[in-house]
Amino acid sequence: MNPKVDFFFNKAKKWQEEFEKLRMIILDCGLTEELKWGQPCYTLKDKNIVLMHGFKEYCALLFMKGALLNDSKGILIQQTENVQAARQIRFTNVGEIVKLETILKAYIHEAIEVEKAGLKVKLKKTSEFKIPEEFQSKLDKSKALKTAFETLTPGRQRAYIFYFSQPKQSKTRESRVEKCMQQILDGKGLDD
Repeated sequence: MNPKVDFFFNKAKKWQEEFEKLRMIILDCGLTEELKWGQPCYTLKDKNIVLMHGFKEYCALLFMKGALLNDSKGILIQQTENVQAARQIRFTNVGEIVKLETILKAYIHEAIEVEKAGLKVKLKKTSEFKIPEEFQSKLDKSKALKTAFETLTPGRQRAYIFYFSQPKQSKTRESRVEKCMQQILDGKGLDD
């Protein structure tokens, strides 16, 4: 146990019992406990293996390279279609964790073996993501916008593509594109 991580467990208003049980299970697997992104993160030789976090409806274990795990029990969840490597196992009460303890340990040990083997998740290239038609039509009409977008880093391009793709309504997607056009022309990313 890392005393720096204790503050996370002490401040948790929700999921405290669940977090404590998950902590014991993970530490029993021989990982190092650290605090990263304000969450308990468990590492092997400075490589992130699994992270614990809580949400309103559930708490979860996040396997950093979960996409590479066998998932023989079918319990890993891809949070959104854009998450490429990480996978979660979600819990709504401590009883679920107790029931799955042996399976959780097996998944953690498999994640450790994936890391030891040096396996990497093959990430999609930015060009493989579908550009929403509202943005594509603007790119087709404006050579300056297309050039500016293509000169952005792949990460900045992905951020815009994800941001423009999120809304269900075309009107909202179009509004987002309109708002961001000047920023793209200025060579800036979504959060710059």
